[in-house]
Amino acid sequence: MNPDLSLFDPFIQDILPWLTVLWQAALALLAAALLYVIGSRVLRRLAAPNLLPRTLLQHALRPARWMLAVFALHLVLRGAADSLYGAAGLRQAMGLALILVLTWLALNCVRAVADVIISMNPADVADNLDARRIRTQANVLARAVMVLISIIGLSAGLMTFPDVRQFGASLLASAGAAGLVVGFAAKPVLGNLLAGLQIAMTQPFRLDDVVIVEGEWGRIEEIAGSYVVVRIWDERRLIVPLQWFIEHPFQNWTRTGSQILGTVSIWVDYRTTLEPLRAEAKRLCEAAPEWDQRLCLIQVTDANERAMQLRVLVSASDASLAWDLRCKLREGLIAFIARNAPESLPLIRAEVTGALLEKAA
Repeated sequence: MNPDLSLFDPFIQDILPWLTVLWQAALALLAAALLYVIGSRVLRRLAAPNLLPRTLLQHALRPARWMLAVFALHLVLRGAADSLYGAAGLRQAMGLALILVLTWLALNCVRAVADVIISMNPADVADNLDARRIRTQANVLARAVMVLISIIGLSAGLMTFPDVRQFGASLLASAGAAGLVVGFAAKPVLGNLLAGLQIAMTQPFRLDDVVIVEGEWGRIEEIAGSYVVVRIWDERRLIVPLQWFIEHPFQNWTRTGSQILGTVSIWVDYRTTLEPLRAEAKRLCEAAPEWDQRLCLIQVTDANERAMQLRVLVSASDASLAWDLRCKLREGLIAFIARNAPESLPLIRAEVTGALLEKAA
């Protein structure tokens, strides 16, 4: 008894065209692979002498490999017959994949440009003010552009679905109310995005700037898309929204330079001779590597019924060195007074009358 093969005719009619498409897809992928290998080698050789093309190529090679493969499959499916079973769905999938890969490529290129700008402006030098300004702008602007590219890519990917387009068209009638709702919901996100752009352009602070935020001393460690990380002196991290810096005052100790003045306050008795203290402060500063040789001064800044207050004003090249210098001066001057003139330390004076002496006896 011979089996009836007519039952398989529809199945065979669906499979045979797909075999042709699969064969074409294999040839297209092979051609894309050869193009990638040859093109990447040629481009590496051409880009080797220059930093920007070399970095762009390093960031773009991986998404470019996937882009060539997806583009090759996309061309094959566009040439397939519309009556081919499942072809429409695969075309849509390849179109979505192509948009996602192009978005990935654009994000990598933006990151490459930012990395080149940062590498060309190292911050580990003595005078790094301009470098920190450029690095801050590069980081913040790159993040803003990457967010914009991501939004555009996601929107383009969603628009490949016909139902999404129809849904969007049906919402146009209520766009006013929806816009208000979305606006209020996205206010923190949009506020931080605009604050980031404003910070990048106006530069109220830069990476590695010394700032006082909420009473905490620290350095700007990272500027993200919606917040700033402040590395506090005791290695804690303070996370501050970008918009906070636009709406609140804060101190920036390295806005135009890192040089700073430091003070040391000491209370001494009225009988203290100041010239030996001034000479000792000068000697301590000259022996300290933290001093930048700009200023070393002792002044009487306050006085009360018990003692007078001396302020030692010294200079250093940055805030960290100024702190260490202040500690050294405070310790050295107190030791000098205790060793050479202990009577100059603050005293409590009292007048003892004869009645009190008789009572004590």
